[in-house]
Amino acid sequence: MPKKLIILLSLICLVFFVSACKKTADNTRVTNTNTNTTPAWQEQGVVVSGQYADAEILDLGNSQYRLYYAAEPETPDFAGQIYSSVSSDGITWTKEEGVRKTWAVFFDVVKLPDGRFRAYFQNDQVIKSAVSEDGLNWTDEPGVRIDKSEPGFNLESVGAQSTYLLPDKTYIMVYRGTINEPYETSEKVPNQTTQLYFWASSRDGLAWEKKGLAFDSRNETLYGLADGAEWVKWDNGELRVYFWSYAGIYRTVYSSGAFSAPVFDWSNNENANLKFVPNPPCDPTLEKINGAWFMYYGQHAKGIYYAAYK
Repeated sequence: MPKKLIILLSLICLVFFVSACKKTADNTRVTNTNTNTTPAWQEQGVVVSGQYADAEILDLGNSQYRLYYAAEPETPDFAGQIYSSVSSDGITWTKEEGVRKTWAVFFDVVKLPDGRFRAYFQNDQVIKSAVSEDGLNWTDEPGVRIDKSEPGFNLESVGAQSTYLLPDKTYIMVYRGTINEPYETSEKVPNQTTQLYFWASSRDGLAWEKKGLAFDSRNETLYGLADGAEWVKWDNGELRVYFWSYAGIYRTVYSSGAFSAPVFDWSNNENANLKFVPNPPCDPTLEKINGAWFMYYGQHAKGIYYAAYK
């Protein structure tokens, strides 16, 4: 089988997740656990319009930021393209010429101690990596970073990862594992697969030690869907993981090798009580820019949007 066809088949799971963003909501309701009378996150609008998803933001230093984002599978001549734009204020973004990489899904970039960059991405149903001197031109590294074997689970793929470099120079990664069957519940869920999160650690960012389940989506909060994770060091010192599910954006807190139970954080849906939102904010990526927190997220067939924390 041609290599490109194999890689394209590995992207089928991405189509499932995009589909989840555009499913018609039912009338079932869920309690919004955000008790603020005014939402902390306020939608601001689109920053990159078009059929794009899976945004990833990188602080380049000197008040410069780069936003990576991927073509959606439905686009003409789809080849898993990654594009990028730059900004100094997080609001106005200028697209950089060319394609950063092809056949890479869930682009996840870490700045290395030596000044280079490493990107982790899904390819052929596993997580691989590439390195770059400038964040623009990438060279694949040999081997697989995370395979799809997990004791006690039969996974068809791993991906949607996020990587963080701790102060002691240890890398930690959370990554989604996909089970090829729907979450079993009395409710009819949109997805025909189940996604849950695992985690691993590494001393060099190349060889990873798997740690097991990070947080489980098989419950009546997430209904078998957790996707698009993002590590964030919050103002209060918490090391959080943001991700999305049917109702919107959730977060969990990591501390001493354990993850707290996920809690609902935000949705741009006008009816916050809907359990299965028609087009929820997908694949969040967060950055504090000029003293303000911004969250960038995908809206299916519309582009990359952002919300401000106010």
